[in-house]
Amino acid sequence: MTLRINDIAPNFNAKTTEGDITFHDWMGDQYAILFSHPKDFTPVCTTELGYMASLKPEFDKRNTKVIGLSVDPVENHKGWAKDIEETQGHAVNFPMIGDTDLEVSKLYNMLPAEEEGTSEGRTAATNATVRTVFIIGPDKKIKLMLTYPMSTGRNFDEVLRVLDSIQLTAKHQVATPVNWKNGEDCIIVPAVSDELAKEKFPGGWKTIKPYLRVVPQPQ
Repeated sequence: MTLRINDIAPNFNAKTTEGDITFHDWMGDQYAILFSHPKDFTPVCTTELGYMASLKPEFDKRNTKVIGLSVDPVENHKGWAKDIEETQGHAVNFPMIGDTDLEVSKLYNMLPAEEEGTSEGRTAATNATVRTVFIIGPDKKIKLMLTYPMSTGRNFDEVLRVLDSIQLTAKHQVATPVNWKNGEDCIIVPAVSDELAKEKFPGGWKTIKPYLRVVPQPQ
């Protein structure tokens, strides 16, 4: 099964560093960030997990849960967490899935469905595609997918920016332009007529083209 934006995020049962979960139940009515790692004790991912831990309060403010995944066992994650705290200055403060049977990696198209075996004997190179960030909405639909190469650290400030945009545009009939940051002007979506826009945005807007109408960010 190929996953696309707006598909329902597959549900699963998993062992994590904070106990067994059923993913949809764990999410509840919140947003979720699911981000995966090809192997424990890898250098780039060590920096990423530490930085994500530092950002968790920002995700909390946005009613968003954070959960990591690696194909290695939960016991390994706990050892890795000590290194992360020591080297990055932030303790891992979110659950980490131990995907030893590769089930979640296959469900989320990070490994081929026909992939055989378990995490035993696998290397970071054989798991290179298990390096994706998913933003999932309270409706359990996938809102974003980003896959990075192993040699490039992920930009979690960008993930936070996209989450702000997703939450804003879910509430108001606007879109966000290139390089938008929270608080900046937005774009009225084409589906909103000028007549309806007068009701929704009584403060007015700037028409650059009939299809490009810029409005201050709605609150």
